[in-house]
Amino acid sequence: MRIVILTAGTRGDVEPFVALGLGLARTGHDVTLAAPAMLTGLGEARGLRVTPIDDGLLRLKDTKAGQAALGGGGRGDSKLALIRQVKPLLRRMIDDGWTAAQRAEAIVFHPKALAGLHVAEKLGVPAFLALPVPMFTPTRAFPFPLFTRSLGGPLNRWSYHLARLIYAPYAGMINTWRREVLRLPSRGRFTIDTRRDDGAPMPVLYPCSPALVPRPVDYPQHVVLTGAWSLDADPMWTPSPGLEAFLAAGSPPVYIGFGSMPLSRAQGLMRTVLDAVARAGVRALLGGWSVLANEELPAGVHIIDGAPHAWLFPRMEAVVHHGGAGTTHAGLRVGKPTVVVPFFGDQPFWGRRVHAAGCGPMPIPLRALTAKKLAEAIRQAVGDQAMRECATAMAERMSAEDGVARTIEWMSAQLR
Repeated sequence: MRIVILTAGTRGDVEPFVALGLGLARTGHDVTLAAPAMLTGLGEARGLRVTPIDDGLLRLKDTKAGQAALGGGGRGDSKLALIRQVKPLLRRMIDDGWTAAQRAEAIVFHPKALAGLHVAEKLGVPAFLALPVPMFTPTRAFPFPLFTRSLGGPLNRWSYHLARLIYAPYAGMINTWRREVLRLPSRGRFTIDTRRDDGAPMPVLYPCSPALVPRPVDYPQHVVLTGAWSLDADPMWTPSPGLEAFLAAGSPPVYIGFGSMPLSRAQGLMRTVLDAVARAGVRALLGGWSVLANEELPAGVHIIDGAPHAWLFPRMEAVVHHGGAGTTHAGLRVGKPTVVVPFFGDQPFWGRRVHAAGCGPMPIPLRALTAKKLAEAIRQAVGDQAMRECATAMAERMSAEDGVARTIEWMSAQLR
Protein backbone atom coordinates (compact mmCIF):
# COMPACT_ATOMS: atom_id res chain seq x y z
CA MET A 1 0.00 0.00 0.00
CA ARG A 2 0.98 3.63 -0.38
CA ILE A 3 1.21 4.76 3.24
CA VAL A 4 1.84 8.39 4.14
CA ILE A 5 3.01 9.23 7.65
CA LEU A 6 2.31 12.80 8.75
CA THR A 7 4.17 14.14 11.75
CA ALA A 8 5.16 17.50 13.20
CA GLY A 9 7.01 18.86 16.19
CA THR A 10 10.56 18.43 17.45
CA ARG A 11 13.08 15.64 16.94
CA GLY A 12 11.43 13.61 19.68
CA ASP A 13 8.13 13.76 17.78
CA VAL A 14 9.68 12.77 14.46
CA GLU A 15 12.13 9.97 15.34
CA PRO A 16 9.48 7.38 16.32
CA PHE A 17 7.69 7.91 13.00
CA VAL A 18 10.97 7.40 11.15
CA ALA A 19 11.30 4.04 12.92
CA LEU A 20 7.74 3.08 11.93
CA GLY A 21 8.28 4.21 8.34
CA LEU A 22 11.42 2.10 8.01
CA GLY A 23 9.57 -0.92 9.39
CA LEU A 24 6.66 -0.47 6.99
CA ALA A 25 9.06 -0.04 4.07
CA ARG A 26 10.89 -3.26 5.00
CA THR A 27 7.60 -5.16 4.76
CA GLY A 28 7.04 -3.94 1.20
CA HIS A 29 4.87 -0.85 1.62
CA ASP A 30 5.47 2.32 -0.38
CA VAL A 31 6.11 4.78 2.46
CA THR A 32 6.43 8.55 2.50
CA LEU A 33 7.16 10.46 5.70
CA ALA A 34 6.04 14.09 5.77
CA ALA A 35 8.09 15.87 8.44
CA PRO A 36 9.35 19.38 9.30
CA ALA A 37 11.90 20.55 6.75
CA MET A 38 14.73 20.95 9.27
CA LEU A 39 14.31 17.32 10.41
CA THR A 40 14.01 15.49 7.10
CA GLY A 41 17.60 14.26 7.46
CA LEU A 42 16.51 11.90 10.26
CA GLY A 43 14.74 9.76 7.67
CA GLU A 44 16.76 10.52 4.56
CA ALA A 45 20.00 9.37 6.20
CA ARG A 46 18.40 5.94 6.67
CA GLY A 47 17.01 5.69 3.14
CA LEU A 48 13.41 6.65 3.91
CA ARG A 49 11.52 8.83 1.45
CA VAL A 50 10.78 12.12 3.21
CA THR A 51 8.70 15.09 2.03
CA PRO A 52 9.35 18.37 3.87
CA ILE A 53 6.53 20.33 5.44
CA ASP A 54 6.77 23.89 6.68
CA ASP A 55 8.86 24.15 9.84
CA GLY A 56 7.99 27.73 10.75
CA LEU A 57 6.60 26.64 14.13
CA LEU A 58 9.92 25.06 15.08
CA ARG A 59 11.79 28.18 14.06
CA LEU A 60 9.35 30.35 16.02
CA LYS A 61 9.94 28.17 19.08
CA ASP A 62 13.64 28.96 18.91
CA THR A 63 13.15 32.75 18.95
CA LYS A 64 13.39 34.69 22.21
CA ALA A 65 9.65 35.36 22.15
CA GLY A 66 8.89 31.69 21.54
CA GLN A 67 11.15 30.49 24.32
CA ALA A 68 9.69 33.04 26.74
CA ALA A 69 6.15 31.86 25.96
CA LEU A 70 7.02 28.17 26.32
CA GLY A 71 8.97 28.87 29.48
CA GLY A 72 6.10 30.75 31.08
CA GLY A 73 7.70 34.17 30.72
CA GLY A 74 6.96 37.16 28.53
CA ARG A 75 4.36 39.90 28.78
CA GLY A 76 0.74 39.31 27.91
CA ASP A 77 0.84 41.53 24.83
CA SER A 78 3.95 39.75 23.52
CA LYS A 79 2.22 36.40 23.93
CA LEU A 80 -0.80 37.64 21.99
CA ALA A 81 1.49 38.84 19.22
CA LEU A 82 3.10 35.39 19.17
CA ILE A 83 -0.29 33.66 18.94
CA ARG A 84 -1.16 35.82 15.92
CA GLN A 85 1.95 34.49 14.19
CA VAL A 86 1.05 30.85 14.81
CA LYS A 87 -2.07 30.39 12.69
CA PRO A 88 -0.48 31.32 9.33
CA LEU A 89 2.32 28.90 10.12
CA LEU A 90 -0.18 26.16 10.90
CA ARG A 91 -1.98 26.88 7.64
CA ARG A 92 1.23 26.43 5.66
CA MET A 93 1.93 23.21 7.53
CA ILE A 94 -1.45 21.65 6.76
CA ASP A 95 -1.27 22.80 3.13
CA ASP A 96 2.02 20.92 2.85
CA GLY A 97 0.50 17.88 4.55
CA TRP A 98 -2.31 17.80 1.99
CA THR A 99 0.19 18.05 -0.87
CA ALA A 100 2.25 15.19 0.57
CA ALA A 101 -0.68 12.84 1.15
CA GLN A 102 -2.83 13.12 -1.97
CA ARG A 103 -1.87 9.68 -3.31
CA ALA A 104 -2.11 7.90 0.05
CA GLU A 105 -4.00 4.63 0.44
CA ALA A 106 -3.61 4.81 4.25
CA ILE A 107 -2.45 7.57 6.60
CA VAL A 108 -0.71 7.45 9.97
CA PHE A 109 -0.69 10.83 11.66
CA HIS A 110 0.53 12.56 14.79
CA PRO A 111 -2.21 14.92 16.05
CA LYS A 112 0.27 17.81 15.88
CA ALA A 113 0.12 17.30 12.10
CA LEU A 114 -3.34 18.80 11.98
CA ALA A 115 -4.07 17.75 8.39
CA GLY A 116 -4.06 13.98 8.94
CA LEU A 117 -7.64 13.32 10.00
CA HIS A 118 -9.10 15.65 7.38
CA VAL A 119 -7.00 14.44 4.47
CA ALA A 120 -7.99 10.84 5.23
CA GLU A 121 -11.63 11.90 5.27
CA LYS A 122 -11.25 13.64 1.91
CA LEU A 123 -9.50 10.68 0.29
CA GLY A 124 -11.75 8.08 1.91
CA VAL A 125 -8.76 6.05 3.15
CA PRO A 126 -7.99 4.39 6.50
CA ALA A 127 -6.39 6.62 9.11
CA PHE A 128 -4.44 5.75 12.26
CA LEU A 129 -3.99 8.37 14.97
CA ALA A 130 -0.61 7.85 16.63
CA LEU A 131 1.29 9.52 19.45
CA PRO A 132 3.55 8.20 22.22
CA VAL A 133 1.48 9.51 25.13
CA PRO A 134 -1.96 7.96 25.80
CA MET A 135 -4.01 11.14 25.83
CA PHE A 136 -6.95 10.55 23.48
CA THR A 137 -8.58 7.51 25.11
CA PRO A 138 -10.64 8.02 28.28
CA THR A 139 -9.79 5.68 31.14
CA ARG A 140 -10.36 5.43 34.87
CA ALA A 141 -6.76 4.25 35.37
CA PHE A 142 -5.11 7.68 35.12
CA PRO A 143 -6.20 11.21 34.26
CA PHE A 144 -5.61 13.12 31.04
CA PRO A 145 -1.79 13.24 31.01
CA LEU A 146 -1.59 17.04 31.25
CA PHE A 147 -3.05 16.78 34.79
CA THR A 148 -0.45 16.56 37.52
CA ARG A 149 -2.25 14.09 39.79
CA SER A 150 -5.01 11.48 39.77
CA LEU A 151 -8.56 12.77 40.13
CA GLY A 152 -10.14 9.42 41.00
CA GLY A 153 -11.75 6.91 38.61
CA PRO A 154 -14.82 8.73 37.20
CA LEU A 155 -13.12 12.14 37.13
CA ASN A 156 -10.03 10.62 35.53
CA ARG A 157 -12.21 9.39 32.69
CA TRP A 158 -14.06 12.70 32.39
CA SER A 159 -10.80 14.67 32.15
CA TYR A 160 -10.13 13.35 28.62
CA HIS A 161 -12.70 15.77 27.22
CA LEU A 162 -9.83 18.27 27.40
CA ALA A 163 -8.01 16.43 24.61
CA ARG A 164 -10.44 17.75 22.03
CA LEU A 165 -10.48 21.23 23.57
CA ILE A 166 -6.73 21.59 23.00
CA TYR A 167 -7.44 21.95 19.30
CA ALA A 168 -10.48 24.22 19.64
CA PRO A 169 -8.44 27.46 19.19
CA TYR A 170 -7.51 26.28 15.69
CA ALA A 171 -11.03 25.20 14.73
CA GLY A 172 -11.83 28.33 12.70
CA MET A 173 -8.64 28.08 10.67
CA ILE A 174 -9.01 24.33 10.10
CA ASN A 175 -12.68 24.55 9.14
CA THR A 176 -11.93 27.34 6.66
CA TRP A 177 -9.22 25.13 5.16
CA ARG A 178 -11.61 22.17 4.99
CA ARG A 179 -14.12 24.23 3.04
CA GLU A 180 -11.70 26.09 0.77
CA VAL A 181 -9.16 23.37 0.00
CA LEU A 182 -10.76 19.98 0.70
CA ARG A 183 -14.33 21.01 -0.18
CA LEU A 184 -15.57 19.37 3.02
CA PRO A 185 -18.09 20.71 5.55
CA SER A 186 -16.94 22.10 8.88
CA ARG A 187 -16.46 19.75 11.81
CA GLY A 188 -17.41 22.35 14.42
CA ARG A 189 -15.19 23.09 17.41
CA PHE A 190 -13.77 19.58 17.74
CA THR A 191 -11.50 19.22 14.75
CA ILE A 192 -9.52 16.33 16.27
CA ASP A 193 -11.39 13.26 17.46
CA THR A 194 -10.92 9.51 17.63
CA ARG A 195 -13.95 8.85 15.44
CA ARG A 196 -14.03 8.84 11.68
CA ASP A 197 -16.44 11.03 9.77
CA ASP A 198 -18.89 8.08 9.54
CA GLY A 199 -18.94 7.80 13.35
CA ALA A 200 -16.90 4.59 13.57
CA PRO A 201 -13.95 4.54 15.97
CA MET A 202 -10.58 5.40 14.46
CA PRO A 203 -7.71 3.01 15.20
CA VAL A 204 -5.35 4.57 17.76
CA LEU A 205 -1.67 3.65 18.13
CA TYR A 206 0.18 4.51 21.33
CA PRO A 207 3.88 3.69 20.80
CA CYS A 208 4.73 3.47 24.48
CA SER A 209 5.78 0.49 26.56
CA PRO A 210 3.09 -1.61 28.30
CA ALA A 211 5.79 -2.36 30.88
CA LEU A 212 5.79 1.32 31.84
CA VAL A 213 2.11 2.07 31.09
CA PRO A 214 0.10 -1.12 31.64
CA ARG A 215 -2.90 -1.29 29.31
CA PRO A 216 -5.99 -0.01 31.20
CA VAL A 217 -8.72 -2.61 31.47
CA ASP A 218 -11.32 -0.15 30.13
CA TYR A 219 -9.48 0.53 26.85
CA PRO A 220 -11.54 -0.42 23.76
CA GLN A 221 -10.30 -2.87 21.13
CA HIS A 222 -9.49 -0.20 18.53
CA VAL A 223 -6.70 1.14 20.80
CA VAL A 224 -3.31 -0.54 21.14
CA LEU A 225 -0.19 0.13 23.23
CA THR A 226 2.40 -1.13 20.82
CA GLY A 227 5.68 -0.66 22.63
CA ALA A 228 8.03 2.15 21.69
CA TRP A 229 9.02 2.87 18.08
CA SER A 230 12.76 3.13 18.53
CA LEU A 231 15.62 3.90 16.17
CA ASP A 232 18.98 2.21 16.49
CA ALA A 233 21.96 4.54 16.76
CA ASP A 234 22.75 6.26 13.48
CA PRO A 235 25.51 4.09 11.92
CA MET A 236 27.02 7.23 10.34
CA TRP A 237 27.34 9.04 13.67
CA THR A 238 30.67 8.99 15.50
CA PRO A 239 31.55 10.55 18.86
CA SER A 240 33.93 13.47 18.98
CA PRO A 241 37.46 12.87 20.30
CA GLY A 242 36.58 15.08 23.28
CA LEU A 243 33.57 12.95 24.20
CA GLU A 244 35.51 9.70 23.81
CA ALA A 245 38.32 11.06 25.98
CA PHE A 246 35.90 12.21 28.69
CA LEU A 247 34.15 8.84 28.85
CA ALA A 248 37.47 7.02 29.06
CA ALA A 249 38.83 9.30 31.78
CA GLY A 250 36.83 7.99 34.72
CA SER A 251 33.70 6.28 36.00
CA PRO A 252 30.47 6.40 33.95
CA PRO A 253 28.95 9.88 34.24
CA VAL A 254 25.37 10.96 34.88
CA TYR A 255 23.71 12.37 31.78
CA ILE A 256 21.87 15.69 32.30
CA GLY A 257 19.97 17.16 29.37
CA PHE A 258 16.62 18.75 28.66
CA GLY A 259 16.22 18.07 24.95
CA SER A 260 14.59 20.85 22.97
CA MET A 261 13.06 22.51 26.02
CA PRO A 262 13.34 26.34 26.15
CA LEU A 263 16.36 27.42 28.15
CA SER A 264 15.53 31.11 28.41
CA ARG A 265 17.26 31.14 31.81
CA ALA A 266 20.09 28.85 30.77
CA GLN A 267 22.79 30.52 32.87
CA GLY A 268 20.84 30.15 36.10
CA LEU A 269 19.83 26.59 35.31
CA MET A 270 23.44 25.74 34.52
CA ARG A 271 24.56 27.05 37.91
CA THR A 272 21.91 24.93 39.63
CA VAL A 273 22.97 21.83 37.71
CA LEU A 274 26.69 22.31 38.35
CA ASP A 275 26.06 22.93 42.06
CA ALA A 276 23.96 19.73 42.21
CA VAL A 277 26.67 17.72 40.44
CA ALA A 278 29.27 18.94 42.93
CA ARG A 279 27.01 18.13 45.90
CA ALA A 280 26.26 14.65 44.52
CA GLY A 281 29.94 13.93 43.87
CA VAL A 282 29.44 12.50 40.38
CA ARG A 283 30.89 13.01 36.93
CA ALA A 284 28.37 14.57 34.56
CA LEU A 285 27.79 14.81 30.84
CA LEU A 286 25.62 17.79 29.90
CA GLY A 287 23.75 17.21 26.67
CA GLY A 288 22.17 19.92 24.52
CA TRP A 289 23.87 22.84 26.27
CA SER A 290 25.92 24.03 23.30
CA VAL A 291 24.79 27.62 23.98
CA LEU A 292 27.03 27.45 27.06
CA ALA A 293 29.85 25.43 25.51
CA ASN A 294 32.38 28.19 26.12
CA GLU A 295 31.70 28.33 29.85
CA GLU A 296 34.52 27.24 32.14
CA LEU A 297 33.55 23.87 33.60
CA PRO A 298 34.77 22.07 36.71
CA ALA A 299 36.73 18.86 36.41
CA GLY A 300 34.52 15.84 35.75
CA VAL A 301 31.94 17.78 33.68
CA HIS A 302 31.73 17.77 29.89
CA ILE A 303 29.30 19.43 27.47
CA ILE A 304 28.08 18.03 24.15
CA ASP A 305 25.59 19.44 21.68
CA GLY A 306 23.89 16.06 21.36
CA ALA A 307 24.38 12.36 20.64
CA PRO A 308 22.08 9.45 19.75
CA HIS A 309 20.54 8.19 22.96
CA ALA A 310 20.84 4.60 21.76
CA TRP A 311 24.63 5.04 21.71
CA LEU A 312 25.04 7.38 24.66
CA PHE A 313 22.75 6.13 27.42
CA PRO A 314 24.30 2.64 27.82
CA ARG A 315 27.52 4.44 28.77
CA MET A 316 25.85 6.47 31.57
CA GLU A 317 25.38 5.71 35.26
CA ALA A 318 21.95 7.36 35.36
CA VAL A 319 20.01 9.89 33.29
CA VAL A 320 18.43 13.23 34.23
CA HIS A 321 16.09 14.80 31.68
CA HIS A 322 12.85 16.68 31.03
CA GLY A 323 10.62 13.61 30.74
CA GLY A 324 9.87 13.50 27.03
CA ALA A 325 8.29 10.18 26.05
CA GLY A 326 11.16 9.17 23.76
CA THR A 327 13.92 10.12 26.20
CA THR A 328 12.14 8.34 29.06
CA HIS A 329 11.87 5.12 27.07
CA ALA A 330 15.46 5.42 25.82
CA GLY A 331 16.88 5.58 29.34
CA LEU A 332 14.78 2.78 30.79
CA ARG A 333 15.28 0.55 27.75
CA VAL A 334 18.97 0.31 28.69
CA GLY A 335 18.30 -0.03 32.41
CA LYS A 336 19.27 3.42 33.66
CA PRO A 337 17.68 4.92 36.80
CA THR A 338 15.93 8.10 35.72
CA VAL A 339 15.44 11.53 37.29
CA VAL A 340 12.73 13.58 35.56
CA VAL A 341 12.65 17.39 35.73
CA PRO A 342 9.41 18.15 33.86
CA PHE A 343 8.91 21.51 32.16
CA PHE A 344 5.30 21.21 30.91
CA GLY A 345 2.90 19.13 28.84
CA ASP A 346 2.95 15.36 29.29
CA GLN A 347 6.37 15.40 30.98
CA PRO A 348 4.98 15.21 34.56
CA PHE A 349 3.02 12.13 33.44
CA TRP A 350 6.23 10.33 32.46
CA GLY A 351 7.95 11.43 35.65
CA ARG A 352 5.10 9.90 37.66
CA ARG A 353 5.22 6.67 35.62
CA VAL A 354 8.97 6.32 36.24
CA HIS A 355 8.56 6.89 39.97
CA ALA A 356 5.52 4.62 40.28
CA ALA A 357 7.47 1.85 38.57
CA GLY A 358 10.30 2.29 41.12
CA CYS A 359 12.88 3.26 38.48
CA GLY A 360 13.51 6.80 39.67
CA PRO A 361 12.86 9.31 42.46
CA MET A 362 9.90 11.65 42.57
CA PRO A 363 9.97 14.06 39.62
CA ILE A 364 11.14 17.59 40.40
CA PRO A 365 9.18 20.22 38.44
CA LEU A 366 11.43 22.86 36.90
CA ARG A 367 9.79 25.63 38.95
CA ALA A 368 10.73 23.76 42.17
CA LEU A 369 14.23 22.72 41.11
CA THR A 370 17.08 23.52 43.50
CA ALA A 371 20.64 22.25 43.62
CA LYS A 372 19.90 20.45 46.90
CA LYS A 373 16.84 18.62 45.51
CA LEU A 374 18.61 17.66 42.30
CA ALA A 375 21.69 16.43 44.16
CA GLU A 376 19.54 14.25 46.44
CA ALA A 377 17.72 12.80 43.43
CA ILE A 378 21.00 12.06 41.62
CA ARG A 379 22.48 10.39 44.71
CA GLN A 380 19.36 8.24 44.99
CA ALA A 381 19.42 7.27 41.30
CA VAL A 382 23.09 6.34 41.49
CA GLY A 383 23.16 4.70 44.92
CA ASP A 384 19.75 3.11 45.58
CA GLN A 385 20.19 -0.62 44.87
CA ALA A 386 16.45 -1.32 44.66
CA MET A 387 16.03 1.48 42.12
CA ARG A 388 18.89 0.15 40.03
CA GLU A 389 17.45 -3.35 40.09
CA CYS A 390 14.06 -1.97 39.07
CA ALA A 391 15.59 -0.19 36.08
CA THR A 392 17.40 -3.37 35.06
CA ALA A 393 14.17 -5.37 35.28
CA MET A 394 12.33 -2.71 33.27
CA ALA A 395 14.99 -2.95 30.55
CA GLU A 396 14.52 -6.72 30.37
CA ARG A 397 10.76 -6.32 29.92
CA MET A 398 11.16 -3.58 27.32
CA SER A 399 13.72 -5.63 25.38
CA ALA A 400 11.01 -8.24 24.80
CA GLU A 401 8.84 -5.61 23.06
CA ASP A 402 9.17 -4.84 19.36
CA GLY A 403 6.89 -1.84 19.00
CA VAL A 404 7.31 -1.43 15.24
CA ALA A 405 6.67 -5.12 14.48
CA ARG A 406 3.65 -5.16 16.80
CA THR A 407 2.28 -2.02 15.11
CA ILE A 408 2.68 -3.41 11.59
CA GLU A 409 0.99 -6.67 12.60
CA TRP A 410 -1.91 -4.79 14.18
CA MET A 411 -2.26 -2.30 11.31
CA SER A 412 -2.30 -5.14 8.80
CA ALA A 413 -5.14 -6.81 10.67
CA GLN A 414 -7.09 -3.53 10.75
CA LEU A 415 -6.54 -2.90 7.04
CA ARG A 416 -7.66 -6.42 6.13
